[in-house]
Amino acid sequence: MGSTTHQDTSVNTKNSRWLMNLLAIGILLGIGFRFFEIDRKLYWHDEAYTSIRAAGFTRQEIDDELFQNRIVPAPELQKYQQIKPGSTEADTIRSLALEDPQHPPLYFLMARWWMQQFGSSLTASRSWPALLSLLSLPLMYALAQELFASNLAALLATALLALSPFDILFAQTARQYSLLTATVIGSSWLLLRAVRLRGWQDWVFYSLAIVVGFYTHPFFSLTLIGHGVFIISYWLFVKKTKLPGHVTNSQFFLAVTAALILYIPWIYLLATNLERASATTDWTRLSPGWLYLVKLWTLSFTALFFDFDFGDNIWTYLLRLPFLLLIAAAFYTICRRVSTSTWLFIVTSILVPFLILALPDLILGGKRSAVSRYLISCFPGVQLAVAYLLASNVKTQQRLWQVILALVFTASVASCTVSAFSDTWWSKDLSYFNAEVAKIINKEVIANRSIKDTIVISDRGNDFTNMGDLLSLSYLLDKEVRLMLLSQSPDMEMLNKYSAPLVFRPSEKLRSALKQNQRRLEPILQYARLFRARRAS
Repeated sequence: MGSTTHQDTSVNTKNSRWLMNLLAIGILLGIGFRFFEIDRKLYWHDEAYTSIRAAGFTRQEIDDELFQNRIVPAPELQKYQQIKPGSTEADTIRSLALEDPQHPPLYFLMARWWMQQFGSSLTASRSWPALLSLLSLPLMYALAQELFASNLAALLATALLALSPFDILFAQTARQYSLLTATVIGSSWLLLRAVRLRGWQDWVFYSLAIVVGFYTHPFFSLTLIGHGVFIISYWLFVKKTKLPGHVTNSQFFLAVTAALILYIPWIYLLATNLERASATTDWTRLSPGWLYLVKLWTLSFTALFFDFDFGDNIWTYLLRLPFLLLIAAAFYTICRRVSTSTWLFIVTSILVPFLILALPDLILGGKRSAVSRYLISCFPGVQLAVAYLLASNVKTQQRLWQVILALVFTASVASCTVSAFSDTWWSKDLSYFNAEVAKIINKEVIANRSIKDTIVISDRGNDFTNMGDLLSLSYLLDKEVRLMLLSQSPDMEMLNKYSAPLVFRPSEKLRSALKQNQRRLEPILQYARLFRARRAS
């Protein structure tokens, strides 16, 4: 009997050591992936706008300078990705206030400071969000410890976040999403800590975290609403407190009020520029139908663990089915096995932000909930639930759950590896095909280098969005590529000097002008809107 007990202890120690080593390797790999091939993927439209804002430019002044019926060498566009001479932090804030008021200034001011220290190369621009993403790892460990009081569950949650293909993808994106993730996780930890300890200083830290969240991204409000629903549910179902009097006197209410007071300057600015903010987000109001929404929800939530894209076919969704089942099992386990306060927090942190976005899409039409980065507030809760499921079963049903854990990690590592060596990925959105466009343009320039007849024509575009993608292309184009950037009254005499120029994303107005000039657009890359303008025969 004694020898059997000793043998069991030895096996458990061996299994525990194997598990801890696996988690440590997973966390280290996740950190490495955040910096591996960081400059490989194209610098897409939104990232180019990050650099514009941080540098102190406005889109209007760049458009007014570029689209003047002039020929511009592609490298010249890079000057708009560097600090504007004579500009200050006030210019960064002004650029956002005038043209992008729905984006608060905190990350852009950070990016400006980083640009001043390390320049504006792709590696420099993306290193800052990658570094910020590392803050999420210890915060996730602390949050999981606060919820589960389990070292294994906390390490598993940290490893799942570290290796998450979604989180790594956005850690390598020069936008504010990695800071938003850290703020969502950090504010949640500080809230639970304040609820448990009840010290005024804990509520002060929580209030400051809310301020950071507000000044990072407007969708932090989804997390805050989730916190509010949790607090009310906690009072009703755990503390069984009479609600009305407790709300007005609660420390949570005071913390939120103090944070809102500190956010008043940007609230005022947003209110005075509401029409501009609304116009900038018009594209989210397009209604793609419920089937499209369900597909994108599936892709978004499973991308936390697995992110292979085989196009819009059955395999893309079948391969993600096991991860949907894993999330469903985790949700069920959380609701059955943990304390009321713990499952209330996890459920509200996932469902409240999701439903705020999804219900209007389903009822009124829209696709806000189909944009994966808008669901960032939901994702830590999913990772926490899956971490608890794995931690609670990996010891009791060792062989089966060790295999499941190993498969989850393998899927994440494989996804991150394929993504790391890709020129583009689904997150590049409307710039997805820019790498392919650049290869075609560069190939044409090399082929026609001796006759100097290659030029790329473009204008502001139908929605004045072409500038962002031209800046994106400027990182990829050969230095000899020349761009003919036409005004809203195109100069056709310039065009007539070229027999068959390339045309990138022409507006309807430019199409009409080309047609009147006896030019027909011959598709080269139809889905990327790259054409050749040939003389009509």
